[in-house]
Amino acid sequence: MKKFRKVLDGLTTSPGTIGSPTCGSAASTPTAAPTPREIDVQEMLVSENFQICKTVRHGFPYQPTALAFDPVQKIVAIGTRTGGIRILGRPGVDCYCQHESGAAVLQLQFLINEGALVTACADDTLHLWNLRQRRPAVLHSLKFNRERITFCHLPFQSKWLYVGTERGNTHIVNIESFILSGYVIMWNKAIELATKTHPGPVVHLSDSPKDEGKLLIGFESGTVVQWDLRVKKADFRIYYDEAIHSVSWHHEGKQFMCSHSDGSLTMWNLRNTTKPFQITFPHGKVGKDGRKESCKPILKVEYKTSRNSSEPFIIFSGGLSYDKAGRRPTLTIMHGKAITVLEMDHPIVEFMVLCETPYNNEIQEPYAVVVLLEKDFIVVDLTQSNFPIFENPYPMDIHESPVTCTAYFADCPPDIIPILYSIGAKNKKTGYSQKEWPVSGGTWTLGSQTYPEIIITGHADGSIKFWDASAITLQMLYKLKTSKVFEKPKPSEGRAADLAEEDPFAVQMVSWCPHSRVFCVVGISAHVILYRFSKYDGNTQIVSLDLRLQGDGEDPVSPSETENNPCFSDPSCHSPQHPPASPGCGTPDGAKDSNQCLKVKSRPVRMPPGYQAELVVQLLWVDGEPPQQITSLDVNSAYGLLAFGNCNGLAVVDYIQKSILLCMSTLDLYGAADPYQRLTRSPRKNRQSTSGLTELTDNQVSMDMERSKSPTSDHVNGHCTSPTSQPCSAGKPRLPVGPEGPRLTRRGPGRPPFRKAQSAACMEISLPVSHTEESRENSFSRSRSSSVSSIDRDTKEAVTTLQFGESYGRKNDALPSPCLWVGTSLGVALLIPISIPTDHEERLEEALTVGPSGGVLMLKGSILRFASLDCGGSLIQSPYEVWRDPNAPEDPDRPRRRKLVNFSPSSSQEACGDGHLAVVCSEKQAKVFLMPSQTCLFVHNITESSFVLRADVVSVCNSICLACFCANGHVMTLSLPSLRPLMDVNYLPLTDMRIARTFCFTNGGQALYLSSPTEVQRITYSQEMCDNLQEMLGELFTPIETPEAQNRGFLKGFFGGNAQNVDREELFGEAAAGKASRSLAQHIPGPAGMEGMKAAAGGVVGDLARARIALDERGQRLGELEERTALMMTSAETFSKHAHELMLKCKDKKWYQL
Repeated sequence: MKKFRKVLDGLTTSPGTIGSPTCGSAASTPTAAPTPREIDVQEMLVSENFQICKTVRHGFPYQPTALAFDPVQKIVAIGTRTGGIRILGRPGVDCYCQHESGAAVLQLQFLINEGALVTACADDTLHLWNLRQRRPAVLHSLKFNRERITFCHLPFQSKWLYVGTERGNTHIVNIESFILSGYVIMWNKAIELATKTHPGPVVHLSDSPKDEGKLLIGFESGTVVQWDLRVKKADFRIYYDEAIHSVSWHHEGKQFMCSHSDGSLTMWNLRNTTKPFQITFPHGKVGKDGRKESCKPILKVEYKTSRNSSEPFIIFSGGLSYDKAGRRPTLTIMHGKAITVLEMDHPIVEFMVLCETPYNNEIQEPYAVVVLLEKDFIVVDLTQSNFPIFENPYPMDIHESPVTCTAYFADCPPDIIPILYSIGAKNKKTGYSQKEWPVSGGTWTLGSQTYPEIIITGHADGSIKFWDASAITLQMLYKLKTSKVFEKPKPSEGRAADLAEEDPFAVQMVSWCPHSRVFCVVGISAHVILYRFSKYDGNTQIVSLDLRLQGDGEDPVSPSETENNPCFSDPSCHSPQHPPASPGCGTPDGAKDSNQCLKVKSRPVRMPPGYQAELVVQLLWVDGEPPQQITSLDVNSAYGLLAFGNCNGLAVVDYIQKSILLCMSTLDLYGAADPYQRLTRSPRKNRQSTSGLTELTDNQVSMDMERSKSPTSDHVNGHCTSPTSQPCSAGKPRLPVGPEGPRLTRRGPGRPPFRKAQSAACMEISLPVSHTEESRENSFSRSRSSSVSSIDRDTKEAVTTLQFGESYGRKNDALPSPCLWVGTSLGVALLIPISIPTDHEERLEEALTVGPSGGVLMLKGSILRFASLDCGGSLIQSPYEVWRDPNAPEDPDRPRRRKLVNFSPSSSQEACGDGHLAVVCSEKQAKVFLMPSQTCLFVHNITESSFVLRADVVSVCNSICLACFCANGHVMTLSLPSLRPLMDVNYLPLTDMRIARTFCFTNGGQALYLSSPTEVQRITYSQEMCDNLQEMLGELFTPIETPEAQNRGFLKGFFGGNAQNVDREELFGEAAAGKASRSLAQHIPGPAGMEGMKAAAGGVVGDLARARIALDERGQRLGELEERTALMMTSAETFSKHAHELMLKCKDKKWYQL
C-alpha cells in the first residue's frame, strides 16, 4: 500500500507551451486561485497484483487439419495448420494447446482411456501430450531426421506406435519411452522383389481385427500388403491400378474396403486377394454410350457393422462426378440400399464414425459421425433415419460473418443475461437431434468467482451477436441484424458503383449501456443506429436524420446552405429548434450532395422483442464523394444524447427530441482557445466532378496520406490513431502521378486507404518503407510531438474519442454539470458543457444548449481514453437512466417518468470538497488533471518508440488502474491517480490489424482479442485470477474403467473366431529387435520433463517436491492395495460361505443323486 500526497500551492498554471510535460489549460485566462488543500489517495495496487496469462480460447479452430476421438473418455481433439490443438468435451471442457514449433498438425492419436495424445506434425516430429492435467504439456518429442512422416496408427491398449513414412518404410515407436524400436518394415521387403517401381508413401496402417500380429500397410500407388510381424514377411500383396486414399476393416477381419482416386470403392476378401470381389462407383452413373462418369476421389471411407441390422454402414466423403459443377462437398451414408447424401457448407477436412466399443474386433454399433469442415464442426446422428445433426454446444459460429469489432463487458447487471437469452431462444433453429451431445467427456464445475460477463461481436454483414461469457464459457444469447433497418441496396452505376461498399452494413463500433439497455451501432456507410430494448413487439416508424459533417476550409457554403444549416455555418449557434434541412438544396449539385449511402425504411416496421431501432443518423455525400467513416462514438441515457465524430468534425444528437444539437468542424470547436497557430491558405476553387486532373490529384493526396499514416490510422475500430503529426492531412504539394495512379482513382480525397468492410481478422500491417526525408518525418516509429508551432489550416483533426459525464466545463464553475469530453488526433482534449433541463416535461420539449467553449487540455499523441475519479481515487461512473420498457402498457395511475442514476463528482467529496480528477490517456502519455482548475497533477510518458492502441480504466482487485496495449505488443498497467508503472509485459507482438481492431480491456483484470479470423482469445492480467485459473478450467481426463471385451462364446473361439493376441514387447523390444539408428530420429524431452529435471536440480526444494510426489503416489498405491485386500477378503468370505452351504446340502446324498 502506498500513499501519495500532492499539495497545491494555489497558483494557477500559466498558459503552457504546446508539448510542455506539465500543461494546464492551453489557452485560458487565469482564474481565482483555489485554496491550498491536500489530496490524500491510498493506492492499494502493487506490482504483485498483476500477472498476464491466457485463460481460454473460444470459437472454431482456424485452418483445421486433423481430428481424433477417444471413445471411452468421449473427448475430441482438433489439430490446426498453425500447430494448435483444441480438445473439447462437455460444455465448459475446452482446452487449447500450441506446439512451440508452429508446424501444422498432420495426425492425432489418442491413447484411449490413458489421458494422453500423440501428435504428428509437418516438421516430422512426434509429440506425446499429457492430458491428465488441466493445462496439457508435452512429455516427449521424437524428431525424424531422414524421413517424412505420412501416417500413424496406435492399436487399442498397445504401447507401440506404427509410423509410416514418405519413403514407404514403417517404423515402430515405444510410447512410454518415446524411443524408436530397431524393428523396421522396409518398403523393398514389403513388396515383391520383381516389382520395379516404388510403391509410394504409406497412406494407411492398421492391425488385423482377427490377428494383432498382422499389419495391413497401404501404399499410395494402390499396393496393399499384409505383413506378418512374427515371421517378418508378407502374407499377401494386392496391386490395384488406382491410388488408395483410405482402408477400413470389417470387424471380423475377413474382408476390408478401400477408397480410390477414381471415386470407386473396392471390397477385398482375404481368401482371394487376386482381385476385389466388389467394385462400386457410388456416384458414378453409366451414360448412354456405356461409359461411366469420371468421379472425384473418395478421400476416406469407414466400414462399420451394426447389431440391429445385417447391413453395414458405409460412410465416405467425396466421390461426386466431375460433371456436376458447383456442387457442395458431401458426406455419403450408405446403409443397405439406402444412400443418403449430406451436403456441407464447407469442404470436409476429416470425419470419424463414433462407435459404442473401442475394440476393432467387435460389432462396431455406430451412433454418430463427427465431421470437421474447413469452417465448421458438426455431428450427425446415425440412430435416426433422417440423420439429423446435433445442436452444437460450442460457439463455433463466431465467424459466421467476419468479425469487424468486439466489445467486452464484465460485471454486468445480473438480469441482463437471462432476458437476452429468453428472447434469443425464440429465434433458435429447430430440427436438431433430440439426443444428448455425444462429445461429453471431462468434468467442469462452476467456479466460485463468477460474475455476469457479456461479449459483443460486430460482423461484416451488419449482424451483432451478444455472448454470455460468464465463468470462462461462451454461449450465444441474442443476435441483432442492423440491415433490417434499411431497404435493400439497389445496384449502383458509374462512380457510385466504384465507391460502393461490398459490405455496406458492416459494423465498425458499438456503444452499450447495460443498465439502461441503450445500444448504439456505427456502420461503415457512415451511419449510426440507436436501439432501445423492449420485451414486447413494436410497430415503429424509424426516425432518420441526415447531416453533412464537412470540414472547415473546403468548398464554400452557398447562402442558401447557410440559411438552411445555421448549425454548421455559425459556430455560435448550437441549439436549433428543429433539425436542419437537407444541405445543398439550393445548389445545382444539391441532389448529388444529399445522397445517402443507405436508405432507411420509410414505412412503419414491425419489430420483435429485443433491441428495436429508434433512430438512424446518416452522413451525406459531399461533392460526389462518400462521407468519411465515423471514428468515435458515445451515448448517454441519462442525458438522452448521442455524440459521434470523424476526420471532419463532431455531431451531437438529442435522441429524445430526435434533433441535431451540434454539427461543426473540429477547428470550430476551439473558438478562441485554439492551441495551434494554423496557417491560412489561398481559397480553393470549386471542384469539377468531370475533371480527370482532379481525380489524379486527389489520388496523389491519398497516396501521400497513406505514406504519412501509422499502420493503425483509420483502421483501429475507425479511430485515426496515427502517431504522426498529420493524421488526415490534405492539400499537400502535388506530385507526379506514379504507376499506381490509375489504380487509386476510385478513392476520393481524404478517403481511408481501404473502404471495404474488411474483417478484423484479415488485415495485415504494411509498414511504410521509404528513405526520403518526408518518410522519416512520418515514419512508424517516430513519436508525434505536440510542440509544433503551426499547422496547415487544411489539416483535418479527427475526433478520436468521446465521453459524456459530470464535470466542470470551465475553470470558474462552482458545480459540476453535464459535459462532453472530446479527444482529437492532435492530442487535444476539449471539454464541452451541455445545458440539460432537469424537469421531465421540460426535457421532452425544451431545446438543449451546447457551448463548445470549455477547457482545453494538451497531450502528446492522439487521445484514446477519458475517465473521472473522485478525490479519493474511486472511479466516477457516467450517469444513466434506469431501464424502462418503451412498449410496456401504460398505467394511468402511475405515469411513466425517467428515473436517473447520477454519479456526480460532488456527491463523495468529503476529503477535498468540490472537484474531481480527470484521467486522460493518449497514444504517448497519460495525465491526471485536477478539475475545475485543470492543473496537471501527474504525467507519465507511456512509450517513446511505439504508441498505445488501446487504453481503458479498469477495476482490478477492488481498485482501479489504467491498462494499455501498445503496438509493439506490450501490455502495461499504471496506478491511479499517480500513474505509477505496475506491469509492463511484452506479451503480444502486433502482427496484423486484426489484433489492433479487436483488443479490448474490461473490469476484473481481463481482456480479449481475435487471435485468428475464427477464434477469440481471452486473457487475464490479474494475479488473483491467474491463481484461481486452475479451478476454473475443466478436467480433460476422468478415471473411467475400460470396457471389457465381449466374450464370443465357446464355438466361435473353437473355430478361430477370437482374435489372436501377440506379445509386441517380445517382437519390438530392444532384446529382440535391437536399437534403432541414432541418426534416424532424435528424442527430445518435453517441457514437462525439463521442468521435472530443473526441479530435481534445485537442491532441497527439488528433493522436497520429489518426496512429496512420491509420498502422494505411495499413499495412493497403499489406498488402492487396501481396497483390493478388503475386496479379496469379502470375496473369500462369500466363497467360503457358499462352499459350506453346498457341503451341507450334498452331505448325505449318494453320487447318483447329485
